[in-house]
Amino acid sequence: MLMPRLRAQSIQSARKPNLLVFLPDQFRADVLACYGSRHAFAPNLDKLASQSSIFSRAYITQPVCTPSRSSLLSGTWPHWNGCIGNSSVLNPRLLCLPELLVDNDYHTGYLGKWHLGDEFRAQHGFNEWLSIIDSKGTKVTDTSEAHEISDYAKFLLAHGIKPKASEHGIFSKGFISRQPVEFSRVKFLETKACEFLDRHAREPFILFVAFYEPHPPYNGPLNNEHPLDQIELEPTFREFFGPDIPERYRQRQLVQAKTIAPDTNSYRKIKQRYLGLVTEVDRSIGGVLTKLDQLGLDQNTIVVHTADHGDMMGAHGLFGKCVLFEESARVPYLVRMPGQNRACTITQPVSHIDFVPTLLDLLGKTHHDQCAGASRAALLQGESKSAETIFLQWNGKDNVFKKSHMMPANDAVLHEATRAAITPDGWKLCLRDIDKNELYNLTNDPREQHNLYNDAKYKDVIARLTDEIHRWQERHSDTLKV
Repeated sequence: MLMPRLRAQSIQSARKPNLLVFLPDQFRADVLACYGSRHAFAPNLDKLASQSSIFSRAYITQPVCTPSRSSLLSGTWPHWNGCIGNSSVLNPRLLCLPELLVDNDYHTGYLGKWHLGDEFRAQHGFNEWLSIIDSKGTKVTDTSEAHEISDYAKFLLAHGIKPKASEHGIFSKGFISRQPVEFSRVKFLETKACEFLDRHAREPFILFVAFYEPHPPYNGPLNNEHPLDQIELEPTFREFFGPDIPERYRQRQLVQAKTIAPDTNSYRKIKQRYLGLVTEVDRSIGGVLTKLDQLGLDQNTIVVHTADHGDMMGAHGLFGKCVLFEESARVPYLVRMPGQNRACTITQPVSHIDFVPTLLDLLGKTHHDQCAGASRAALLQGESKSAETIFLQWNGKDNVFKKSHMMPANDAVLHEATRAAITPDGWKLCLRDIDKNELYNLTNDPREQHNLYNDAKYKDVIARLTDEIHRWQERHSDTLKV
């Protein structure tokens, strides 16, 4: 088979394989052709997919930035490592991939959004560091101390671009989103990633390129790249939740219908801008992959594309993440092995909790005790493995709400926590400590429109998956009562 032969080639190589990881923020799976897109929103990634193993059912551990990234970099569950919300900081005593690798031959770089604490300083085993986000409230001036502002802010200042006077000396998200391509964060990361490859072409390297986009404010230089009349509405855009859906979701739907997309035209414009950001990221990924090819590194580099979570983008009338519906919790996950030139689809569900163990295995290293998951490298090598139930969680308060939108008596639902299981045969159970539970049959109901939890016909399924969730909690020291 193809994969064992590729694996053998990488082992026989005189040089250790490189690793290049693309990690955009809030990147939906179905904008790629291999996940169902009928349009060329991301042609470079579509090409990469045609040469990669495609995990068709890949899930995050928790659908919000910091918790998800904590699992991606450390191989640990958010409830265990303490990163249960976006204000969390990854404990410096926890090891990240370069530290778990324990191999000084590798030169390591992290370029872009970190979101696990200090954005400005190299840490957790990365030799090179490039920041693109400034601390909240940090004033950006020509006399700012180097450690106070991001490398991207320094880049803008060096080109004579200064914050608007009305924004009190801060490069706001809105201001940044209005920059032309040549001064955008996306292009900045592409340029720096290519420079990294030039510098380290002759030594083994690990490079993460972590784009901020297509994260809100859903605005960028390619807003009109895709014709508005070709932007498709989500089939569930105007289907309002019934009383069998958790109140946090129902309240979120009501809030976002008023504040984000009160009508179909405004929704199309948001999705148009989101897809423009997807294309912007894709073009820069194409630029980095071209540099990889030009340097002759493609034959010795493992290339990975995934995301920290998806974006509802109008499905169920919701936007953003923070819910366990497929559009938020399922992500693209492509792995191209050295020398691979055709696609291979892996249909069994996998979790990001296995991301670090899998990469360690592909780089020839043994499993580390810190990692809660297991390597899925065998699937990339064409071996058949028994499919397993995977688990997801939600641990924190939803930041979409404001007091004016909430019914005071229901404030407790903002703090609900969830544990979920997804089985290989398509069942999805979400159990909560507060409010209603959900059961979906993803095979028959892929858009999750029919909550079957209260249907007596499925009591055996619910009992079986509830037991699986409770046994998973016991194994991973999760004390939440669901």
